[in-house]
Amino acid sequence: MEYIDTPMNVSAKDIENYKRNGHVRLNGVCDGAHISAFREQVTRSVSTRKESISAVPMEERDTYGKAFLQIMNLWVENPELAKWVLSKRFASVAAQLMGVERVRIYHDQALFKEPKGGITPWHQDQHYWPLDTDKCITMWMPLMDITAAMGTLNFASGTSQVGYLGDMPISDDSESYLSKMCEEKGFEIVNYGDMNAGDATFHSGWCLHGAPGNHTNTLREVMTIIWYEDNARIIERPDPQNRWNKSRENDLATWLPGCKPGDLAASKLNPVI
Repeated sequence: MEYIDTPMNVSAKDIENYKRNGHVRLNGVCDGAHISAFREQVTRSVSTRKESISAVPMEERDTYGKAFLQIMNLWVENPELAKWVLSKRFASVAAQLMGVERVRIYHDQALFKEPKGGITPWHQDQHYWPLDTDKCITMWMPLMDITAAMGTLNFASGTSQVGYLGDMPISDDSESYLSKMCEEKGFEIVNYGDMNAGDATFHSGWCLHGAPGNHTNTLREVMTIIWYEDNARIIERPDPQNRWNKSRENDLATWLPGCKPGDLAASKLNPVI
């Protein structure tokens, strides 16, 4: 069996830490013998699409634009990269941490933070996702050895239990409101510091997180993959909990094409792994 199709066993301690904190760091999710092959495919795909984004001068971008170059769903354009993004190795970790048998891919995204790039404001990923489940998870994997000065993630431990906090997309407003909320409620802020290529953090869809700016002259290369539990449904409309927003409407059309509120979240772009 190929390396990428060999499941990775996660310890009971790491699973418990994830359940308690909403985030966990795992070393060597992609080992040193294979990370260069993964990186090669990601950077090859990114290179074909990043120029239109990076062409805008840093000083002319808003806070979101300064945070990173964000390039999504690379796997659908690159069959060699798809083998990694849809691999059982990565998906097996997600399934074990969430305690489910099978997961579906939501989408991938390369997050390359440019030299002197700005902060990534505090936010909840699942603000954007029209999924009626709490079993959603993101893998954040550096493709190169990185230092904390390049912008490794900050997590607010325990916030995976807070649920939907309202229509608050990533912005200066989310940074101000959510950082104040974390301080007032006493959530512990954790940063895992320097990471080697192929190490990874995993965090739940509701876990509040952000990142400092990139204070170095080196491009920070990170690849992320998002999964959710198989058999999850799309939030109904109207939603009695008022969880619908414009971001979720856009995500439904983009990442779950052909699906409607109340349907199984199972479009052609969301294969079971």
